[in-house]
Amino acid sequence: MEHGLAVEDRLYALHERLHDGAWSHGPYASLRVCDPKPRHIHKAAIDDRVVHHAIVRVVEPIFDQGFIFDTWSCRTGKGTQAAMFRGHNLLENLARSSRETVWVLQGDIRKYFESVDHDLLKQALFRRIEDKHVRRLLENIIDSFSPGIPLGNFTSQLFANVYLDSFDHFVKEQLGCKTYLRYCDDFLLAHSSRDWLIYCASECEQFLDERLCLTLHPRKLMLRPFHQGIDWLGCVLYPGYRLLRPSTRRRLWKTIDARVRSRLSGSCDDLVFQSTLNSFHGFLKPAWQGDDQERLMVLTRCV
Repeated sequence: MEHGLAVEDRLYALHERLHDGAWSHGPYASLRVCDPKPRHIHKAAIDDRVVHHAIVRVVEPIFDQGFIFDTWSCRTGKGTQAAMFRGHNLLENLARSSRETVWVLQGDIRKYFESVDHDLLKQALFRRIEDKHVRRLLENIIDSFSPGIPLGNFTSQLFANVYLDSFDHFVKEQLGCKTYLRYCDDFLLAHSSRDWLIYCASECEQFLDERLCLTLHPRKLMLRPFHQGIDWLGCVLYPGYRLLRPSTRRRLWKTIDARVRSRLSGSCDDLVFQSTLNSFHGFLKPAWQGDDQERLMVLTRCV
């Protein structure tokens, strides 16, 4: 598709290619980012991204209604902060209703996106998608990248949830775990029985290996009591309060200080700077520490 074409002409040409079955996914641009850990991102061309968004608009509602409530990544009305609040509330409710120590099992899937098996993903999608044209588009997108699915595709967010949906239902329905949350490839189970959670860890590991060709990250499988603090989505959760993860808080204030310097030098206007402070306020608010709130108020008034 020529880049010189007007937007309307490009969309019309893309529509024709899709209608005629002539569309095929193009190559990816590769880039590396740190957010904060290094990630390898693969970026599709603009016309391919339009197809990704169109596919998600059609396919996501079909699957979303079957997802368990406590799948929190890349779903409307959910997200990181909501998942953090939900996890804290569930743990506190469990602690109040139990006279015993509340134990928390946390797991992380090793190299999740690059470990997704194409055939298993297609099977999971095609169990609910019967239209042959949509199936062909899904196959084209999935087979456009290997191994696994790329970080950067809009469709990858949906595929990641679809692929682990069977695992969510296994934990909730077959293991019978009432306190369970998953955010992308990070998950959390809680119970008053440490031994039962050890059993769950073994069962989860077996299910992921045998059914989904995935492995748990050995250094990120942790079992600890709630009162010692649970590191979950940027916060450390305790009975009655929560704190930002120290590394997250340091990184956040380093970014704020850099924005202040850019504002003072004139390279950042008032509107952009204020919107930045507002977003940081929203991030810090669930776990104010020390003089966080006062520092932000001073910056808002004085810069």
